[in-house]
Amino acid sequence: MDLRLLVTTAVLSGGLGLIPADQKGPPPAGQNEPVFSARSEIVVLQAVVESRHGGYVSNLTADSFSVLEDGVPQTIAFFNQQDAPVTVGLLVDSSGSMRAVRELVAAAAASFAARSNPQDEIFALTFGDDVRAALPQSDPFTSDSATLQRALFEAITARGRTALYDAVAQGLRYADTGTNERKVLVAVSDGGDNASSATFEEIVRSAQRSNALIYTVIVRDPLETEANPRRLRRLAEQSGGEAFEPHDIGQVPSVLEHIARDIRNMYTLGYAPAPDKRPGLRRVQVRVSGPGSGSFRVRTREAYLVDDRS
Repeated sequence: MDLRLLVTTAVLSGGLGLIPADQKGPPPAGQNEPVFSARSEIVVLQAVVESRHGGYVSNLTADSFSVLEDGVPQTIAFFNQQDAPVTVGLLVDSSGSMRAVRELVAAAAASFAARSNPQDEIFALTFGDDVRAALPQSDPFTSDSATLQRALFEAITARGRTALYDAVAQGLRYADTGTNERKVLVAVSDGGDNASSATFEEIVRSAQRSNALIYTVIVRDPLETEANPRRLRRLAEQSGGEAFEPHDIGQVPSVLEHIARDIRNMYTLGYAPAPDKRPGLRRVQVRVSGPGSGSFRVRTREAYLVDDRS
């Protein structure tokens, strides 16, 4: 069974609309905008179940879960609790505010890769005045931590403005070119944006259309007046991911390691909702029953967006 979230799958044409590490200048305006269909066959959800003390709850079965869409119970058609590989993108702020932490962030990304599934497809984008792919077009994904660290260190220029929203939009498109069903983005930034053509509301809608989880790591610069961590938190919540705000930059490696563990301890559930071509948000709830479940916390996306552009 080809388990694709058809309500959120982009139909892409051409390349990624990214600037390779060895190419300068912005991508052509309007190039490679995804077109989404309102067809819905299988909705795929990624869910983390945590105990009261924050530990992962493992070894649950499909019978332990129930799914509701807009309050209507759904039949779970697919369930997986294995550590399946993911396509994951690291979106790293490369603006002037990152100058002092360039080496640390590159090393943290390498630590993330080392703790990920060896079969993961990892890509990295940096964003300053524009968005650039850290890896070459000839080899756009890696699972090697040393390769990722070297590529990011070279790509983080630590100058210019901040095109965060464009990076998220392009990261979602890039993730769709991967071969794994599960998609994750991890954005490292202060949440400020002063260079994007995309708006914040546009990328929120893109995240709601996508089946990708978005984690955000909020790196605060006390001298940065345009920081907006609230928007990073909202973006993570909308996608079913989580926002982290370390007290100091030295905690970024441990935060990324935590996210890597999170990804490897997810349940994947799929269901086939009743056909409904009306555009709009579909609210989703995932519940767990059984011994001790009253203290469990289930984290997944709260809704997905059907956007009829056909």
